[in-house]
Amino acid sequence: MIKDILFQIKYTLSKKIFNRKKGINKRLAESFGKAKDESFNFNYIEKYFRKKDNSSAYQVLSDKTCNDLDFDDLFMFLDRTNSKIGQQYLYNTLRTINLNEEHTKLNEKLITEFSKNKELRISIQKRIEKLNHKDAYYIESLFQEEHLSPPKWFFVIKLLSFTSLLSLILSFFNPLFFLIAIGIFCVNFVIHYWNKNNLVQYVSSIPQLLSLNNLASQLFANPLLEKINPNLPKSIKLINNVKNRMSFFQVEARLQGEFEIVAWFVLEIFKIIFLLEPLLLFGVLKRLDTKRLEIENVFRFVGRIDMLISIASLRKGLNTFCMPIISYDNKLIVKEITHPLIFNCTKNSIQISKKSILLTGSNMSGKTSFIRAIGLNIITGLTINTCFAKSMTFPLLKVFSAIRISDDLMNDKSYYFEEVLTIKDMLKESVNGEKNLFLLDEIFKGTNTVERISAGKSVLSALAKYENKVLVSTHDIELTEMLSNEYELYHFSETINNKTVGFDYKLKEGKLKNRNAIRILEINDYPKEVVREAMEISKNLDSGIQQKNTTGNNTYIK
Repeated sequence: MIKDILFQIKYTLSKKIFNRKKGINKRLAESFGKAKDESFNFNYIEKYFRKKDNSSAYQVLSDKTCNDLDFDDLFMFLDRTNSKIGQQYLYNTLRTINLNEEHTKLNEKLITEFSKNKELRISIQKRIEKLNHKDAYYIESLFQEEHLSPPKWFFVIKLLSFTSLLSLILSFFNPLFFLIAIGIFCVNFVIHYWNKNNLVQYVSSIPQLLSLNNLASQLFANPLLEKINPNLPKSIKLINNVKNRMSFFQVEARLQGEFEIVAWFVLEIFKIIFLLEPLLLFGVLKRLDTKRLEIENVFRFVGRIDMLISIASLRKGLNTFCMPIISYDNKLIVKEITHPLIFNCTKNSIQISKKSILLTGSNMSGKTSFIRAIGLNIITGLTINTCFAKSMTFPLLKVFSAIRISDDLMNDKSYYFEEVLTIKDMLKESVNGEKNLFLLDEIFKGTNTVERISAGKSVLSALAKYENKVLVSTHDIELTEMLSNEYELYHFSETINNKTVGFDYKLKEGKLKNRNAIRILEINDYPKEVVREAMEISKNLDSGIQQKNTTGNNTYIK
């Protein structure tokens, strides 16, 4: 009878475990190729990137460029990672541009394997998901931040711990020592809870490090993954040397999480008597301080695997993508490019060789989105070897932008002054000896027409030198004449039918010929006298410009 009951219990538990695993497998299989449906906390996601030394990278994308290109939105679309480690690693990868051909080849080999081998991918994802708890964000602090140092009076803690043990032993022979033990307990109680503020900083990160190290050991057993870092076992072994001491923090975290009050109370009394927490904490920190490189090696190993599965998932969900061709000449050839964040985005193609690109067109016609699309595809091409286009060929480029400028009222800086400083930095970078891509939207729109066109022409001519590529949009038709020797002209246009404005978002060669701004005022029921006067002034200005052009005068504003 008992045997049958035990068998039934065992069978029921096995069935539940099997169904749970089956449910996890199904969820992971169905989510492959789909974007995440969760919140993103960039304060935590950025932690690894912000503290990492990326000085050896070809370029670190500035906050300004990331803001201009809606980088956070791009990251939320690209991120399909299964752990907080992979999320931090992916973010750092996307913010740092560099080229390593061997690194890219191995990445592509692994991405292909993850795409084809569903069982392997899901088995890895299930393991990696164990590091998807918020606490895993703090692992980076163990190798990127300064650890707490023990107080100068730390020897007192050791002395009190030994005295407490000794007095407890002697109390069996003389009750007087029990009173001494009680007195020491009171002192230890104060020190124990003083140390809680120190402990709380590590009670999240250290248990997660144990899980990370264990996971890295499991993943390294796969012959395909060991190629990522053949020397990883050395790092795993060195971290394991501190495993026994670190396991204490794992128990502490588990008891806090499950709130097993009785076990917690007994353990707490035991820790106070012997001051275990401060002794173990500072002992572990001292050892971990000498293993920063090893911890980062393990962190990068797991993060890279998670990132590569994320890229495989991203590509699975795309209708069109390509791996870029990095050329050694200075041509940028794009076929059927799209903006990754625009649903059902219109595809456009362009070839940029000797000249840069000047775009004209009305607001909402697609100029700025096209400029952003080029910039984002260059970045994703150079970082995760993935472009949202049928094909892309371009040289190794540094990307700079001046698209989203705003007043800095806290520092008493106007819109125009902010733009001046941004473009000044671009002019410095234009002579850095590298090939650069400069993205600008309506240059110097914060000042008057005459000075805007004059300064704009001068700056755009300077930026286009030294094999740099410039994509700039403008409403100033006058610039199309001034820059015709240095810039190819393209435009976006709209059509107006009755009282509707339509956009096809197609890139067209040449400068914009039809100007519909006043016509749009008319269809939006502006007063007739206002529209009529605006049209007359426009005609007079146009005739003045044409007259200036025929006389050879380079002053294009009447």
